[in-house]
Amino acid sequence: MHRRDVLKAFAALAMCPVCASVGVAAEGAHHWGYEGDTGPAKWGELDPANQICTIGVQQSPIDISSTISANLYPLEIHWADSADTIVNNGHTIQLNAAPGSTLKLGSANFDLVQFHFHRPSEHTIDGKSLPMEVHFVHRMSTGTLGVVGVLMQEGKSNPAFAKIVATMPQSEGPAVKADSAINPNAFLPEKRSYFRYEGSLTTPPCSEVVDWIVLTTPVEVAAEDVAAFAKLYPMNARPVQKENRRFVLQSN
Repeated sequence: MHRRDVLKAFAALAMCPVCASVGVAAEGAHHWGYEGDTGPAKWGELDPANQICTIGVQQSPIDISSTISANLYPLEIHWADSADTIVNNGHTIQLNAAPGSTLKLGSANFDLVQFHFHRPSEHTIDGKSLPMEVHFVHRMSTGTLGVVGVLMQEGKSNPAFAKIVATMPQSEGPAVKADSAINPNAFLPEKRSYFRYEGSLTTPPCSEVVDWIVLTTPVEVAAEDVAAFAKLYPMNARPVQKENRRFVLQSN
């Protein structure tokens, strides 16, 4: 089978994290990790479904350094002011969204499915990582994913993140009702300029069906809340991947 055929064959697997968004991770998903024999360098060998992690050419995350200024569509974000459920899925803390929260980018319409956290940030800026990053995973009816990444730096307390670390399940298990005070909008900076590039999921099966939107401005969260998250997940970030001649656009 040619490499291009392999990529197409596994593209449909992009929805695996979404399928698991309302409970624990999908069956068989827990044999991968972030270190050692199950770490990112081995993901492509752990399961045939993960081959794109190794052979893909549009993998994420990346280091964002050289960008091209472009007249991009404004982000039209309409999220509810609360999350539905919260889950420790064995790889991160994830908040699942009830139907109704949306992202519009030009003529493309996405539904918010879930958001989750990585420590440290998966995307780097000019080679430098930040303490954390939150990913808001959206899905189109076609299966294409639109992921909004927001970098997180230490500073003043963020009420939503403080409530998350205060109520997050301490061990892997099924989803439970999220505290009503957890407002996803609290993770959006006032400035909505962004970087955009074509990439992949940053976890197995690493499917290359993601429109990445990484906001240029980080949000602040309290250092003690970062430390609380790190007690559960001290490191759950995939290393940066090769750009492979991809262009990163930056909105004006």
